[in-house]
Amino acid sequence: GTAIKLVMRVPTPLKSIADQVIRSASLVPANIAEGHGRSGRDRQHFWRIAYASAKEVDSHLRLLAHAGVVDAPGTAAVLATFDEVRAMIWRLLNPRG
Repeated sequence: GTAIKLVMRVPTPLKSIADQVIRSASLVPANIAEGHGRSGRDRQHFWRIAYASAKEVDSHLRLLAHAGVVDAPGTAAVLATFDEVRAMIWRLLNPRG
């Protein structure tokens, strides 16, 4: 939710990047949930997609921040949150026996 709010007012020339943040941010919880309902390799597949989507949010937000079109403190908070989410997904993908 916070990532989406952060990019809602991005200027038109960078709107496609903002749209990608929205898509990627939305895919993270969707794929975690989808993976939770699956088993084996199928589960891992959805969790890998969630991890990759979280990485996409990170890179796109950094581009927008570098362009100066999103709030810097808000961006830092969102980046920290997605870093935590990636860490959680990593633990799902790499459980310690």
